[in-house]
Amino acid sequence: MFSRHVTRDISAYCQGELPPEGARRFAEHIISCAKCRREFEEIKLGIRLAEHLPLVGAPDSVWTGIEASLGSEGTRSARVNRWWQGRVAAVAAVLLVVGGLGVWWFWTKGFKNDLKRASWEVQRLNGAPRIGEKRIGAQGQLGVGEWLETDGNSRAQIAVSSIGRVNIDENTRVRLVETEPTEHRLELARGKLSATIWAPPRLFFVDTPSAVAADLGCAYTLEVKDDGAGVLRVTAGWVALELKGRESMVPAEAACETRPGVGPGTPYFEDAAPSFLKALEVVDFGNDAAAKTSALDVMLRQVRARDTLTLWHLLARVD
Repeated sequence: MFSRHVTRDISAYCQGELPPEGARRFAEHIISCAKCRREFEEIKLGIRLAEHLPLVGAPDSVWTGIEASLGSEGTRSARVNRWWQGRVAAVAAVLLVVGGLGVWWFWTKGFKNDLKRASWEVQRLNGAPRIGEKRIGAQGQLGVGEWLETDGNSRAQIAVSSIGRVNIDENTRVRLVETEPTEHRLELARGKLSATIWAPPRLFFVDTPSAVAADLGCAYTLEVKDDGAGVLRVTAGWVALELKGRESMVPAEAACETRPGVGPGTPYFEDAAPSFLKALEVVDFGNDAAAKTSALDVMLRQVRARDTLTLWHLLARVD
């Protein structure tokens, strides 16, 4: 943990310029330091706004204003015009050369770096994982929009920019949706992944068919079945499961199920009584009102102090 504030490193962190260890220490400090976190959020918002600014060309009136400011006398204007045209031609030639060099630099340095930042490194753990239709060797690059797939005998690990890592289990299909300084996002279509993230809150997201997992500085596993239903298990920190205004906050040692068309269910601790958990499933995803009322009565009779997490979420979900 840093003993001093890290505001001077915010820009480098947002641009992915910090080394992995530095990025981890930065993220740990941001999580616990309100001052640095506020400045980080302000800069992140500024980056998002700047990404949506349109490029606007200078109006023709600019040249008219420049000429007018040089004087309106005819002879002087003619001399100035000739002088100005010569200078413009010279400047244009210089700009042409500089522009050519700029294009070369942009391609060899800037664009290649952008391409590198727009992809994540994938390491094969065993078997033959594929990116698209191509099997990867020891390592590969997962670009934005590309799918990584494993079969029943293969596993892989993804380096999530400089903010963490994700292990991909067997029979799993994931896609890199976006990687930007302000947001990193995967899509889990099916299978199971295990994520360890040391980023500030809400920088890493995983889309599933029935919810979006928003990292709050944590470690967790997320599994999606063939029918789109999922289950989240958090081992450290917190994860928010969200879908269309419905949100579940899941802490360490807790779990939460999701269903297509419903979204996240209610978080629970898996050491609760089996009858409590069975009743919770009816309350969350059942269709019969009478059965849901009866199941809620079962839960209230068996609730422990530890299960306050579940009851707190139910306050807004039952009458």
